[in-house]
Amino acid sequence: MNKNIIITGTSRGIGFQLVQLLAEQGHNVLALSRNTKAILELNIDNVSAFAFDLCIEEDYQKVTDFIKKEWRHVDILINNAGAIINKPFAETTFKDFTEIYQTNVFGVSELTRTVVPFMKKEGHVVTVSSMGGIQGSMKFPGLSAYSSSKGAVITLVELLAEEYKETGPQFNVLALGAVQTEMLEEAFPGYKASTTPAEMAQYIKDFALTGNKYYNGKVLQVSNSTP
Repeated sequence: MNKNIIITGTSRGIGFQLVQLLAEQGHNVLALSRNTKAILELNIDNVSAFAFDLCIEEDYQKVTDFIKKEWRHVDILINNAGAIINKPFAETTFKDFTEIYQTNVFGVSELTRTVVPFMKKEGHVVTVSSMGGIQGSMKFPGLSAYSSSKGAVITLVELLAEEYKETGPQFNVLALGAVQTEMLEEAFPGYKASTTPAEMAQYIKDFALTGNKYYNGKVLQVSNSTP
């Protein structure tokens, strides 16, 4: 059965691939990102897109209006958008931390709060985090803002799963290892990851569609390397 699916961070990388994979299966997709050019150029009938910024409060109303007018309900929300900064802690500023947390934590909470009223008991909210946010995992200098925000969002999801366990939807987190995305290249120029965005998108697609049958409030570590 075709589902109504919202994905953030769709202008490139994993999100861009996810839109195509889910649309190919016949699902209806709302692709949210600040830049819609790449998605609109795909020209896929069952994909909708408009400019959306997780850091602009007014933009959330556009999502509400779309759901009410076009879909009435949402089956799956994939919080995929992320921001990263690689900078020694002593050089980071209040603004640096604010911007990272606005996208990686506040944006996730706000969009989830916006969409959940339109979701049924069997709905699924999947949030993409990072191995860097896992307590006890290997940490990298320069990622104090990024990795701590990814840790915060893991705890947020665990709390939401508890709060909504009677009514649904289900909430899970995928903590990804390194994936060869543009974001990784920007943060770590020259580093080569063994996993492609298309490969990771395939995994996230399958998990988003079926993972909530087996998991709720769980963090799955999706990494083929140690660290």
